[in-house]
Amino acid sequence: MEQAEQMKKLLQSSIDSHRNELHGLSRDIWAHPELAGKENYALDRFLRFLSLDPAWSVQSPYKIPTAFRASWGPVGGGEGDPFLNVAFLCEYDALPEIGHACGHNLVAEVGVAAALGLKAALEGQTQLSVRVKVTILGTPAEEDIGGKIELLNVGAFADIDLIFMAHPSVEDAPFMPGVTAAAMVVKYYGRASHASFCPWMSINALDAAVLAYNNLMALRKQLKPGNGFQGIIKHGGVTPNVTPAYSELEFFLRAPGLKEHFELKAKIEACFMAAAMATGCQVDISHPGHVYSNILPNDTLAKLYEINGKALGIQFAEKPLNFNASTDFGNVSFVVPGIHPFFYIGTDAFIHTEEYATAAGAEEAQMYTLRVAKALAMTAVDVVCSPHLLSQVKKDFAVAKMKQENSINNI
Repeated sequence: MEQAEQMKKLLQSSIDSHRNELHGLSRDIWAHPELAGKENYALDRFLRFLSLDPAWSVQSPYKIPTAFRASWGPVGGGEGDPFLNVAFLCEYDALPEIGHACGHNLVAEVGVAAALGLKAALEGQTQLSVRVKVTILGTPAEEDIGGKIELLNVGAFADIDLIFMAHPSVEDAPFMPGVTAAAMVVKYYGRASHASFCPWMSINALDAAVLAYNNLMALRKQLKPGNGFQGIIKHGGVTPNVTPAYSELEFFLRAPGLKEHFELKAKIEACFMAAAMATGCQVDISHPGHVYSNILPNDTLAKLYEINGKALGIQFAEKPLNFNASTDFGNVSFVVPGIHPFFYIGTDAFIHTEEYATAAGAEEAQMYTLRVAKALAMTAVDVVCSPHLLSQVKKDFAVAKMKQENSINNI
């Protein structure tokens, strides 16, 4: 315990000593918002920041465009001791028109700051029972493509043992499960005709879209709490005097877990199929992109983070808001034990608003951001210094994963 407390003091001092550089990194990314998969400026900014310390081994791009990986170590332990690769994840894509209204510039700052802090705490440590490596993993395209899922698919997490990141919100919470998310695109194909002269010759694709939309509005009244969907009619015809031969809808599906996701998906598809049958249209239902999973809990990491956060003055919400948002971190949490707390940045505005984008670049957000980075790094120190805690983290992961997989298998 004495060793861990000393290491925690070292990492706090290190993060404070890099305060200006970290703020500069965050502010620069905030001032140059880039959409998912196009984060070239942010990537270059990370590389310039990391080049200041040649101890980091940097790979860029890493596995996918605009991703990067920086590693340091291993240190501690001896030959034959367990090896532990601790990774801190960074996000840095922005939203169309409203920039960093999700605060990913602060996610980036937290990840880098926590990694620098853990590195400082580990330097010179020879009494650890594990050999520790510190990794910073730049994970682009969270808002749209699902960069972490892309990285999972190409093996970027294969040698990582623990993952840490934190995301801005409207309050502090050590854990919120999030919800699954998936896109659905539906296209109806009918037959055009003159809408007044010979309407009986037509098969109206717009009618199919409207019927489908109304079917879904009826279904919405009977959904379980936490299940939901949002959608639009993207195409409904060209001119009023030609019966639409084509219509298109796009929907997002959200549910508390994968079991509920598959159940909801079946009900929604039935609504679309019924509209096709009623109108005589042909229907094409596709599911572009990845399914974002809910976040798998890890009770041990969450409790450690809360203890460390409170020691730094973080005031956690007694009953966190029902944060029905989605993240590709959820998919990674089913593969590697990790934690994804949320944190307050000094504003009551909600994410994905212009007000939140302003707050994400404000000086006031810095204290909250670096405090969270310290709490994450301190939590990593607890696990690194205690074989018992590391074992419990792995046990929590296995139990939570089995529980969720069993629920899916029982559909």
